[in-house]
Amino acid sequence: MRLLMLGGTEFVGRAVVEAALERGWDVTVFHRGRHDPPAGVRALHGDRTAPDGLAALAEGDWDLVVDTWSGAPHVVRDSARLLKDRVRRYVYVSSCSVYAWPQPAGYDESAPLVEGASPDAGQTDYARDKRGGELAVLDAFGEERALLVRAGLILGPYENIGRLPWWLARAARGGPVLAPGPRGLPLQYVDVRDLAEWTLGAVESAASGAYNLISPSGHATTETLLDACARVTGGRAELRWTGPEVVLAAGIEPWTQLPVWVPPGSELHDMLHSVDVSKAVRDGLRCRPVEETVADTWSWLQGIGGTAPRRPDRPVVGLDPLVEDKVLGG
Repeated sequence: MRLLMLGGTEFVGRAVVEAALERGWDVTVFHRGRHDPPAGVRALHGDRTAPDGLAALAEGDWDLVVDTWSGAPHVVRDSARLLKDRVRRYVYVSSCSVYAWPQPAGYDESAPLVEGASPDAGQTDYARDKRGGELAVLDAFGEERALLVRAGLILGPYENIGRLPWWLARAARGGPVLAPGPRGLPLQYVDVRDLAEWTLGAVESAASGAYNLISPSGHATTETLLDACARVTGGRAELRWTGPEVVLAAGIEPWTQLPVWVPPGSELHDMLHSVDVSKAVRDGLRCRPVEETVADTWSWLQGIGGTAPRRPDRPVVGLDPLVEDKVLGG
């Protein structure tokens, strides 16, 4: 198989490239040259947002293209139009954020989508940008040649958002750690490597259309995730389980100040951690244990000096130590 990866040097794109290389695929990476791609690929340079930024893609044929773009939809539109006659299948890594807010727990791919998205739009908000990207791919390739991977929370090595790296760094610092309850609260996420493997396998089996891609509900809980963080970092962290009402009363923002966690029974929990993924499971999704995701992310962090890269277009995550100390009564 011949893969064209738009991006391919960070997080999701890099995981897809590595998975393709492991399968023996021929891989071309189109990127801006800011980071080195994995060894063994053909590299093409260009900036998709610049005039003539796609010039390096004027020639060439591929079996599939994988695109993770999350900005202005017209950037996806331009790429899809350029490649529609030279690529068999277009894979767009989208997001469960494309569903209209709010959705009840257990929503699937048939749920209503956000309104107001356009493939011709400039950058607006994340949900409409991702939906606009989907529309751009569908317009150029049609549903039979398009695979829309609607990912939820993505964790694992190469993470450049900072969620799991923050918890690992906090556990490594040791001492009392504010652990938001309840312990058994179900979490849904997908290890970036499982996302990559499923995506490539889906292409091989000619899957098309939209798929929610995230672990089944209950694959992990707040307790299994944070316990794993405490163990792999040396066991110096003392998890202090704290009720959600106490966390919220302290003015702590779920998801951002306490990454991954959102309070039970909330619309946010229904949207992020209560997604029906039976379609993806039916078509081959396999999720590795939470302990493996945490351990491998910690190993990667140690290998790069302990500080994870951060995307400049995403907010900083994590809790101020002074706030944590105050809530814990320090």
